[in-house]
Amino acid sequence: MTVQHSGGGPAARTLALLWRKQTQRAATKARGRKPTLQLDTVVDTAVALADERGIAAASMGNVAKALGVGTMTLYTYVPSKEELLDLMVDQVLLERGLPGPGEDRPANWRAQVGLYSDETRAMYSRHPWLARVSTIRPPIGPGMLAAREYLLSTMFALGLPPARANLAALAIATYVDSAAGGEAESDLIERSTGQTHDAWWHERGDLWEHYFDVDRYPTMTAVWNDGAGDGSAYGDGTREVTAEAYRYGLDRLLDGIAATA
Repeated sequence: MTVQHSGGGPAARTLALLWRKQTQRAATKARGRKPTLQLDTVVDTAVALADERGIAAASMGNVAKALGVGTMTLYTYVPSKEELLDLMVDQVLLERGLPGPGEDRPANWRAQVGLYSDETRAMYSRHPWLARVSTIRPPIGPGMLAAREYLLSTMFALGLPPARANLAALAIATYVDSAAGGEAESDLIERSTGQTHDAWWHERGDLWEHYFDVDRYPTMTAVWNDGAGDGSAYGDGTREVTAEAYRYGLDRLLDGIAATA
């Protein structure tokens, strides 16, 4: 499964597409024949194809076929696959519906971060193909900036100075987004192979009986022995352990941020 990269289209053209709704009022005054399609419909269709069959299915040809138009017609709405990918990513980022300025939000700053965490993980769960899109060069659209503003405002409310608030917001986004992407990647692998991770590990159970050396790995052995009796540590399923590790890591990250406020 190949990783695709956002941010590959021409800058000016991509920005105009991402921020089209901000200029929609002016566009409605323009004269000319009414378009057959709406760009939102094109993006919705591409997202639906990716949700159902993976990111590779959201090709220009497949999207055009699903809409019942020719591929060349589709290019009059979205000039390239790179720009379509940016539109898809930013649309699902905006699905999180994070509160904007003046809108109701959880009163506690940790709960505000928790909302970002929950919404981000749910977003990746709905759209696991996001795990196959690198956003090192992100689509700089409303979805991305809404999340950025939300986390920054949360850190400002904690009382952090601007520079430190920026670092804290970036640290939270890096941790949460990376973990959510890993969870989506996990789901993709189980879906594509038809085998759960627990089943995969069970097949390799001979490792512990025939290859594992307790003298070479004494700390791992101590952890196993400590948790074997109560179902913790290595005793739980892979999903449970991953979720517990995620929560532990996020809590400690927030403890560190709070200590600098």
